[in-house]
Amino acid sequence: MTKILVIEDDPILGEMLTLYLAEEQFDVIRVESAGQGFRALVEFKPEVIILDLMLPDADGPALCTVFREKTTVPIIVTSMKNTVADRIQAISLGADDYLTKPYSVQELKVRIQAVLRRISVSQADSETSVPPSLDRIALNTERRTIVLEGNIIETTFSEYEMMKLFTQYPGRVFSREELLNSVRGIDSFVNERAIDVHITNLRRKIEKNPKEPQHIKTVWGIGYKFLK
Repeated sequence: MTKILVIEDDPILGEMLTLYLAEEQFDVIRVESAGQGFRALVEFKPEVIILDLMLPDADGPALCTVFREKTTVPIIVTSMKNTVADRIQAISLGADDYLTKPYSVQELKVRIQAVLRRISVSQADSETSVPPSLDRIALNTERRTIVLEGNIIETTFSEYEMMKLFTQYPGRVFSREELLNSVRGIDSFVNERAIDVHITNLRRKIEKNPKEPQHIKTVWGIGYKFLK
């Protein structure tokens, strides 16, 4: 039974989410503050986090960064803010998906299934194939991290999935839409501009000079490709 941690201080919404997810055969607990959420990470060990960005003890997109520093599990953010800029900011700070309030619990279930499906595929790949290895860059499939010249580089869920795709098909040009669908699933909507944010973050992590990238190249008018 998949463990879902709901961090939501609204009692009505929180209770509704808890009941619905439990009925859908998830093992779910709800907490009402960031502090309680951090403790639940250790005690409950969730597989997906539903994170409200306005909590009594902390609020704002920076919450994504704090939670991402403490865990690599997928984070689905919920917020009243609905602009593309808000979505991109949350994703750039560590979120893997973004839902604008009010949202349907059925849509939330679909988003959860999408990130879980990606994890399942990734685990199957790691069990049946040798992790791709490059001169400077390799992937640690067990820890879901990048190994850069022997050093472990932590990634978000989406960054790792994108890097895995790149290393499986070096030299292939991917459009933003292809990257979005491959990394996040066609049933999970985030503006394609989010791909540019992921690329920027990956370049900061793996390139010697992110402004003059040698590995993740822009193909103008199309998308991106990865070179060894």
